[in-house]
Amino acid sequence: MNRTPIRRALPVASLAAALAVALPGAGPADAQDQEREVRIAGFGAQSGVLRPFGVNSEAAMRAAAEHINESGGLTLGDGATGRIVVDYFDDRCDSQEGIATARRIASGDYVAAVGTTCSSVVEPVFGVLETRAGDPEDSGIELPVFTDVAMKLGLASLSDWGFRNVPDEPDMYRDLFAWLKAQYPEAETVYGGVEQDFVHSRQTWYDIMKGAAEEAGFEVLGESQWGLEDTDFTAQVGEMREAAPDIQVISAHPFTTCGVMMEMARQDYAPEVLVGLTSSSSPELLETCGREATGLIIPTSFAPVNAEASEAAELTVKHGGYPDLHSMAAWENLAMIARVIEEEGVMAQSDTVAEDRAMIRAGLAALQEAEGLLGTIERTPEGESRKPFVYVSATPEEWEVIHTPMN
Repeated sequence: MNRTPIRRALPVASLAAALAVALPGAGPADAQDQEREVRIAGFGAQSGVLRPFGVNSEAAMRAAAEHINESGGLTLGDGATGRIVVDYFDDRCDSQEGIATARRIASGDYVAAVGTTCSSVVEPVFGVLETRAGDPEDSGIELPVFTDVAMKLGLASLSDWGFRNVPDEPDMYRDLFAWLKAQYPEAETVYGGVEQDFVHSRQTWYDIMKGAAEEAGFEVLGESQWGLEDTDFTAQVGEMREAAPDIQVISAHPFTTCGVMMEMARQDYAPEVLVGLTSSSSPELLETCGREATGLIIPTSFAPVNAEASEAAELTVKHGGYPDLHSMAAWENLAMIARVIEEEGVMAQSDTVAEDRAMIRAGLAALQEAEGLLGTIERTPEGESRKPFVYVSATPEEWEVIHTPMN
């Protein structure tokens, strides 16, 4: 797939706003005729093997900003119109770079940030935020950071300024394995394949999938392991074949999932049921190994199943990214930030940055529900989400929705 290069948005002042500054006596009387930039930063991995995650999130943020701006923009606290401007930074999935990026964003005039890709970065970034809002003895950064990708459990509880909008994987896989037991009553065994050196794939297999499979009545036979940057999976697929499970799980991201699937095809290993990691329910996987991955079942919190989701997906592609459960969370995050900007009366002026950030933080903390692309997102007091989800199955060209749980 040829990507459209992503162009960074440049600050543009409207004629009304320019005149208000340039002409003597031009005051705030006609605030409704003014237009102001509302600056929001994004950050994520745009280097190395995880580069697609950051690229996709940036594309979704820019697509959402375009959609909001072309729909009339935001109504600010004094009636002026706000136009969202997005800048995106590469933290390389490096914890120190992530902290430095968060500090850089906080030192600017950004009212909020969306990111980042890796749990190993989000955790220290949330650690340098103010732990409890309003604590006079806490010198932490006061900047609302709304995570769109990192999946490690419980991260939002680290700071009152940290929020996440990621699917609840324990619920998703508990539901999926129970459904598989009903669909395949003769199936008895499960075997795992796990990307051992990446926290999301490792945690999801050991802490979520295995327990969900056992709870549903399956016997877990064991697992094979590999690394995020491995390219040879001969031995691991050989172990899978020898275990001969009824259900084969691949808890890995698209890069190695495709490598494993291609090796499975080479070794003519075809288990009755294949289950994948949420993060692999991406168009990128189908582009690389759609034929080999055919039949792979994954629960996901995004699929273009309605007009709004389809429009969001199309705009994200237009901006050079793939729409999946991670990138479209960035779209939803920007929409939620835009909502609280209007509800809290954010001003988006050079002398109100700190006040604006505090209002956005308070607004996000108070949200109990928000409209997501698949339906209503429930927001928890800890700053997490409970999102609707569906099951999709891979075909050579698309992810087909095969079941919609009552969630």
